[in-house]
Amino acid sequence: MYRKAGIASIKSKSLAQSKYKEKSDELAGNQITTLSRQFEQVRQSLELFASKHGNKIKEDPQLRSQFQAMCSSIGVDPIAYSRGCWSEALGLGEFYYHLGVKIIEVCMANQKHTGGIIPLHELVSLLNKNRTRYESEVSADDVKRSIRKLRCLGTGFSLISLSGGRLLVQSVPGEMNMDQTLVLGLAESSDSHVTASAVIDKFDWTKDRTDAAFRHLMQEGIAWVDDSDPCGERVFWFPSLMGSIITS
Repeated sequence: MYRKAGIASIKSKSLAQSKYKEKSDELAGNQITTLSRQFEQVRQSLELFASKHGNKIKEDPQLRSQFQAMCSSIGVDPIAYSRGCWSEALGLGEFYYHLGVKIIEVCMANQKHTGGIIPLHELVSLLNKNRTRYESEVSADDVKRSIRKLRCLGTGFSLISLSGGRLLVQSVPGEMNMDQTLVLGLAESSDSHVTASAVIDKFDWTKDRTDAAFRHLMQEGIAWVDDSDPCGERVFWFPSLMGSIITS
């Protein structure tokens, strides 16, 4: 009698667990359906917004940045999206393509002076200075997005983050390693120049490690050498951090 009651209890619990799992699966399925529906509604709303305000998005860098952020939040890349009103109303793919060409032109024109490194804010300033009255103003966000697209094409363009939050644009092939980036950051905080002894004191590096970092920076033309400093020690100057020699 007790054995039968125990078996019945087990069967009852098993049935309850089975029904609970079915209900959980049903609720999960409903949630996925609801989320998918909401996602589609948001995507359609963004498409509608793009079709109505496409010209304004292309002309206003702040609105363009906000629109890009909204698209990113749902996993949509309007630059790469080629269907429907995204490409027709926005033309952002074409916008960033032309911006990329202009970025290459400006960086190449100044490479002799900069060694292939230019502060992001100065690049933005030059791009806006050289634009025609028919072209919209570009923002730092626009330039960063375009450079990321250029990097995907293997052009040698990349962004370098310094410790102070400042961004540099590299337009020469080859990755900057952490040591070289740290030297750049120290030079930025020292009026665009630095010595080997200052680097050794700051980072507690060996002479060989310090020399290796400077060697690469000199080979790439990023650092210039001054052996005539009154202190008697070789000084490394970074023209890309000076700003005043950047040309239009």
